[in-house]
Order: sequence, then C-alpha cells, then structure tokens
Amino acid sequence: MRSRLKDVAAVAGVSVRTVSNVVSGSAAVAEETRARVQAALDELGYRPNLAARNLRAGRTGLIGLAIPELHSPYFSELAGLLVDAAQQRSWTVVIDQTSGDPEAERRLLQDGGGRLVDGLIISPWSVSPEELALHARDVPVVLLGEQDPNGAADRVAVDNVLAADQATTHLIETGCRRIAAIGLQPHLHNGTARQRLDGYRHALRRAGLTPDPALEKAVTALHRRDGAKAMTALLESGTRPDAVFAFSDELALGALHVAWQSGLRVPHDLAVVGFDDVEDARYSTPPLTTVVPDKRQIAERALQCLVDRIRDPAADVPALDVVVPHRLEVRGSTRPAATD
Repeated sequence: MRSRLKDVAAVAGVSVRTVSNVVSGSAAVAEETRARVQAALDELGYRPNLAARNLRAGRTGLIGLAIPELHSPYFSELAGLLVDAAQQRSWTVVIDQTSGDPEAERRLLQDGGGRLVDGLIISPWSVSPEELALHARDVPVVLLGEQDPNGAADRVAVDNVLAADQATTHLIETGCRRIAAIGLQPHLHNGTARQRLDGYRHALRRAGLTPDPALEKAVTALHRRDGAKAMTALLESGTRPDAVFAFSDELALGALHVAWQSGLRVPHDLAVVGFDDVEDARYSTPPLTTVVPDKRQIAERALQCLVDRIRDPAADVPALDVVVPHRLEVRGSTRPAATD
C-alpha cells in the first residue's frame, strides 16, 4: 500500500504539516527535524503524488523544451542536462524538435501548444524578435541563445562575441595570420553566427589584420558535412588558410576530416578551433581546441527562470538576461604535441 503523509508523520513523530513542508520545501524546518522526516520518508519509500499536487496548483507539472535539432550533439547534451535539472525539482520535460522552422516555432510559442505544458524553454532560430515578444505574453517562456525579445522574456546565453574573440586571438597568438571563419548563417534570425563573426573580426583588427571576405564561409547548417564542404571550398580557392575558426564543433570536425584527406598536418599546416565542446571534440584526432560553454549552468539557470515565472506569473519582475560563463579549452588541434 502506498505510504501517506500521516504514516510518515507517525514514524517521524511530527505533524502532517511538518512532513508536507519537508516534502514540498515550502517552509523552513529545523535541520534535526528535517533529517528525522527524511529518514522516515526513506524508510517508508514515500513518493509524493505529483499529479494531485499539480492539479491543486492548477498546473500540469510539464515543461516544454523546443530545440532545433535532436540529433545535434550540443542540443542533445543540453536537453539531457535540462531533464536532469527538472527531475530534481519534480518537473517532467516534454521535448519537441522545430528544425528551425518558423511555423513550428510559432506553434509552440502560441499559448504553449494549447497549454499542454506550464511553460516553455525554446532555442529559436527563425522567429523574429518582434514575434517572440508578442508570443511570450501568452505562456511563461525562457529563450536559449541570442534572440532578443525586447525584454519580453527571460533569456540565457553565452557571450558569443567575447568567446569568438578569444578563440581567434588564440589562433593569432600561435602565429596564424590567414584565419578562416566557417559558419556564417545570413538566412537565420537567431544572431549566433553574426555575433561570432563580430568577435572574429574584432580580434583580427586588434592584431592589425584585415578581415578577408574570401576566408569567411557561409553554411546552410552547422553539421560536419557543411564544415567539410566549406573547408574544401577554401582549399580549392587558392587562398589556403593557416587556421580555421569554426562556429560549431561539428563544422570543425568536418574541416578536420578534409584537412586529413588533403594531407595537411593539424596543427602544423592548419590550426582548428571549434565551439561547443561536444563529446566528439575530445576524441577527434587530434583532440579539438574549442570554446566550452557551461552547458550545465545554461540548463540550471533556464529551468530556474522558468519555474519562477510559472509559480508566480503575476510577479512584476523585469525579464532577466542571463550570461553564463565559458572558457577556451586548448587541445591538440592548435597545440603541437610535446614530441613534435
């Protein structure tokens, strides 16, 4: 038989109200009493009836997560971290894939898909900032990435300009001068590629180098094949670079593959830097130097922002613009091995 609050209260020697406060975390409880209640909860195997609790609060207990690509290593890692963070707070995550399609993004933004979820975390690629600001009024929304909804919703992102500047500066400091950028995406609204391009160009100019349009390659998507295609175009253009800053690790891995096929030694003939620190980047040959965003903190901060909005929708709190930390992880694709 399923244990009840009063069963736990009897074992712990406290009131039902105290047990409820410990389970929900809704009120302060003395540490000794909390420990006694927790021991009783564990002994009886008590599990809260989340469905009943959410029903009383007028909620479903479901949070929506809308990402462009489920197969993307970056987004799949981030989704896993969000699910972990949500489970710790007794929320369930429903994941949807938008493929960056504006209609799919609009559908999810419009009243949370018919209010099947209590709130939505979304990484928008195609919907304009104006539309985001409009739809964010209908359901609690937290944005991942660079889209600015003019203060209509909380947003969690990394400083792409600074990160790209640091990545390019690192290449310059290793002696590279013909540094290509792979990853421009003028067809998207999300602004990620534009910000990374700005940081790349800023680092070049600060070092006295003039950005060369011939070394800036646009891509349709941020996948390995797109990186390979762009790298092939660079090698065939006659203006071979001595370094590449790729706007995602997948692009960088595609570029590494073409460099290997072409007989180029990395990093001796070509240095390569990526962005995202996906797992494959740590096991490529050579291991990939990359910008490492704090994905765990992205997940934690986005979820906390959303839960706060769900629990107190009437709170007059300005939208938050959260910038999470990042670092540059230097590996073998820009640093020769000690035995070389």
